[in-house]
Amino acid sequence: MSLKFSTSETPIPLHVISEDACAAWLEAQSGAVRNWCAAYGFKGALGQAIALPDPTGAPGLALVGYGSAATRKRSRFHLAEAANALPEGAYALAAGGVPEHQLATESLGWLLAGYRFHTYRKGADMKARLVCPEGVNATEVETIAQSEALTRDLINTPASDMGPPELEQAARNLATEFDATISVITGDALLEQNFPMIHAVGRAADRAPRLIDMAWGDSGPKITLVGKGVCFDTGGLNLKPGSSMGLMKKDMGGSAAVLGLARMIMATEQPVQLRVLIPAVENSVSATAFRPQDILMSRKGLTVEINNTDAEGRLVLADALALADEGNPDMIISMATLTGAARVAVGPDLAPYYTDDETAAAALEHAARDVSDPVWRMPFHDAYETMIEPRVADLDNAPKGGFAGSITAALFLRRFVSNCPRYMHFDIYGWQPTAAPARSKGGVGQGTRALVKALHGMIGT
Repeated sequence: MSLKFSTSETPIPLHVISEDACAAWLEAQSGAVRNWCAAYGFKGALGQAIALPDPTGAPGLALVGYGSAATRKRSRFHLAEAANALPEGAYALAAGGVPEHQLATESLGWLLAGYRFHTYRKGADMKARLVCPEGVNATEVETIAQSEALTRDLINTPASDMGPPELEQAARNLATEFDATISVITGDALLEQNFPMIHAVGRAADRAPRLIDMAWGDSGPKITLVGKGVCFDTGGLNLKPGSSMGLMKKDMGGSAAVLGLARMIMATEQPVQLRVLIPAVENSVSATAFRPQDILMSRKGLTVEINNTDAEGRLVLADALALADEGNPDMIISMATLTGAARVAVGPDLAPYYTDDETAAAALEHAARDVSDPVWRMPFHDAYETMIEPRVADLDNAPKGGFAGSITAALFLRRFVSNCPRYMHFDIYGWQPTAAPARSKGGVGQGTRALVKALHGMIGT
């Protein structure tokens, strides 16, 4: 699984044909082509794919349906489904079938259709390979595909093999690949260096909690990414039911996303000073687990009443955000699989985000549409601030009542960013529940492609 374009000098021509253009295209073809298409019922429907033989019986021509404007609106990566249906070979897109502004996205979708998670069970790789279309930056598209694959691999790996030490190693591998610096604070050293909430959440596990700190670049705007690295979440003493624990290997999806995003930034040599902070913990149950009604001191000096130990992600993020804020970056972006409320609000496909910065929001929205990476802005609704203010501490980690769960979590995190002029928080799902074009069932990146596209627009450079 290389997720790279083919370099074949004799590719099979691939015609992308929409439903409304199909009849006219067929009319201009030979009788043999028309008969073949009729036999297979090819009418340009979205996802249709057929190969026509040359005189030797090998594929000599291929057709992919591009559907109608209405059907394309209901999906994305329209060539990806067909890519898995084509026979083995290298293919080159014929001119005119795909709008020019969609070529890069459709090419990326083709590469991502070839993603396979074969760590625990071997399977067949995708047989159809694409020659990079003219005008598409092959290196950039390959980089994004490979970075997305990193995110997916990390999320898909079970907690038995992706605990805090393994997540640290993944970050170290990335740092080595791009000559970044990395340091890690582990175990009781977290208390000594004033990261009490990261320590509290992770202290019950037999794999020590840690804070991973990676830096790259020495000029340009300062961008700090903070990713939730809860490698497995039992819920702690507020134990999750079994039905809710089944996907908790993906609770480090925020850290997987920021590592994938960091790889995109470094591999494309963006002119920024990048910092990545990942609090990596496992929320376990033991005699040392933190308890409901405990009051924790945070790095920032704010006290937090624990009303549910299953609302642990915001605790570890808070200490990391406080450290990020101390560095006075130009922008902080946090990503986390934080609340079920976000899933109820927007489902698994949209990546909800929060920001008070209109310039950053506008740049992100434009980029998200451009690269087919859907996001949805949610409000930092100030009127709900009182909901996270208990009587006995500065903050409540799990307000009662069940209202506005994603918003109150975002407001909680914002309390720990007071110096940085731009803060953006993503409450992602990080999981594809059913297979879709370019997105196999399992771990998936959300918002990262939009962010790397929008990065400089968000900070006005």
